[in-house]
Amino acid sequence: MKRRLHVPPAQLARGNPVALTASQARYVETVLRLRAGTMIEVFDGEGRRFEAELTPSGLRIGSELPRAPESTLDVWLAQAIVKGDKLDLVVQKATELGVSRLVLFDSSRSVVKLDDRRAGSRVERLRRVAEEAARQCGRSDVPPIDGPIPLDELPGRLESDRLGLLLDPEETELRLSQAARGASRLCLAVGPEGGLAPEERDRAAAAGMIPVSLGRLVFRTETAGLAALVVVRHLAGDLG
Repeated sequence: MKRRLHVPPAQLARGNPVALTASQARYVETVLRLRAGTMIEVFDGEGRRFEAELTPSGLRIGSELPRAPESTLDVWLAQAIVKGDKLDLVVQKATELGVSRLVLFDSSRSVVKLDDRRAGSRVERLRRVAEEAARQCGRSDVPPIDGPIPLDELPGRLESDRLGLLLDPEETELRLSQAARGASRLCLAVGPEGGLAPEERDRAAAAGMIPVSLGRLVFRTETAGLAALVVVRHLAGDLG
């Protein structure tokens, strides 16, 4: 795969050649070990990508490259705040699996509680994780990361044609594969390490979220959403 660099639209709009930021220049020179005259691919995080030549003054942007074929599936992943580096893993792998948006939410059993300052820095870090994952897996768009929001706000964020599915290990009748079959716009919601409190599940269901099961296997919170993404990608014909 050609060497790739994320350059946001606002930076591309400043002129050609494009001046690199300090972090971009460090990445190109120190990590990739590239020199002037090297051709690379630039992607803007919104689906556009370009040929570009590395010059002493930055990047000379060339012709726009064809856009990658779009999947028929538009899927969000709503993930409860979890501890440690688990969120990094979820964001990285969900980006690779083509999630179109990530929404972080708080729940009563979330071990980690973020104040406004910590939440802002955590989300900014996760956006960098998503950007790097997009660069490595060849995506030209970077999924937005919203939140954290209270779980009760999540149903109200869904458009009328987006099916909200709540992964619930206590659900015994409806499987994810049954509920998601034929749907092209989804939101998969995953609770924290200790699961959602019964009253949270009840309120979410009353607001239109449909409880579904992944089957007999028991997954950790950082695995459940990724397994669900694989299932719906398979149903859409993107995997398997």
